Amino acid sequence: MLSWVFITSLLALASSKPCENEAANNELLLSLNKNLLRSLETQGGLPNPSVHLALRISDNHNLAKESEHLNRLTTNLHNDLENSLTNRQVVTGILALYTLALKSSCFDLHTVSFSIGETSESLLTHLKRQMEQEKEHIVFSSRPLTNYYQYSLGVLALCTSGVRVNNHVTNKLIKAVEHQHFTHGDIDSIDTYAMAGMALQCVKNGGFHVHNAAELDAALGKIKQKLLSSRRTDGHIGNEFSTGLAVQALLAMGSPVADYAPSIEAIRTDARRNIYHNPMGISQILPALQQKSYLTVKNKECLNEDNTLVLEPIDPVVVLPSQTKVTLKVEVVKSDGSAAVYTVDVPKDSSLLEALEVLQGENVGFTFDHESSLWGPFLSMVNGEQARQSDRRFWHLSSDDTALTEGVSDFKIQKAQKITIKNTTY
Repeated sequence: MLSWVFITSLLALASSKPCENEAANNELLLSLNKNLLRSLETQGGLPNPSVHLALRISDNHNLAKESEHLNRLTTNLHNDLENSLTNRQVVTGILALYTLALKSSCFDLHTVSFSIGETSESLLTHLKRQMEQEKEHIVFSSRPLTNYYQYSLGVLALCTSGVRVNNHVTNKLIKAVEHQHFTHGDIDSIDTYAMAGMALQCVKNGGFHVHNAAELDAALGKIKQKLLSSRRTDGHIGNEFSTGLAVQALLAMGSPVADYAPSIEAIRTDARRNIYHNPMGISQILPALQQKSYLTVKNKECLNEDNTLVLEPIDPVVVLPSQTKVTLKVEVVKSDGSAAVYTVDVPKDSSLLEALEVLQGENVGFTFDHESSLWGPFLSMVNGEQARQSDRRFWHLSSDDTALTEGVSDFKIQKAQKITIKNTTY
């Protein structure tokens, strides 16, 4: 009798675990969804279309707050884009994300226009023109005006909006996959492979590239192979911050569960450790955890949506500065190879941005400036030298020779270390 009770108890315990895991996973999803929604109240600068896109793709909604954010997108971001287009700036990526964000709210894109001078043209017309400019630049210099990540976003935004993508535009992306042009410095850009995978899969689903179907299929196969071969032993594909898009791409390309299940578990593990505290990071993993991708917006209808997501009031947390100081060495390597090394003591748990501000304040010859992006601030000038997209240059950051995966405002200084800031080409 006792043995029967023991066996029955084991069976009951075993059968309860899947339910417990599902409940824990659902609780994690709800928490991430709330964190992303709460970021709308605290984000500075322009509204983030990637955050809006993720909130709209999600199963859980707070329709009032999403509507408020949509209004900010169609005013603040729209006006900023209009100014950029007036000044003939290349804004392919942000224009594409804006398109996807509006599409995710079932906005009639044909009613959205920009007035440049005395001419008013639709959002989609401007996006197609930007893509033509990108394509022409590839013809003459073998690379886009921006980069292949933004180029892929442009293809994806047009495709999900029901616009037939120019075959020449698609061909340039296919050839870039074939010749492995998706690198950032010396490292494969997993984010770019993932975005290209979603873009090309959308093109395939739409039947826009029938006469080159074999080349398209070959490119999709190479992207899938690249993503799977980049999966680490802990399940992440590339790194913690590229895995969300990589999983989305695998889902979009119809990969079997075994291809992405370890990566979803890796995302869950890191999410519980609060690795994804940046709204942009959360916006890329939330669809993946719900086994969705950006392709979802193509057929979104915005009918009978859940409206139960409520933000509970939270007590403000006062973080006192740490009394513990750590020594930071900062090495700056300019484009000509010349280097300068500085030493500064900063409070433990300072962000790298805060540490650099302390160093600059000591007037030892170190100066820097930064610009805003969807991921937060990034270094644009160090010691009088700029790293500009037009020159294919960026400031590569590493800690003790290990490349940083977080931005200057997110990376925390927790121990003595050497930060290298190197002007690098891509």
